[in-house]
Amino acid sequence: MSTAPEPVPRDPKPALVFDDPLEQQSSDDTDRGWGERTDRDSAADLKRFLDEKPPHHL
Repeated sequence: MSTAPEPVPRDPKPALVFDDPLEQQSSDDTDRGWGERTDRDSAADLKRFLDEKPPHHL
């Protein structure tokens, strides 16, 4: 008895999307994308300001 080989499953082709990419929000459009901290602690902000202050601002 002869059996036909099973077809090899193929990956589906990626769908073409014609949406406007400029309408989508990128990671740079968020505070997190720019490295902003999400925790808002005024004491920590003051400490960071004092630690990172340039020498000519003493």
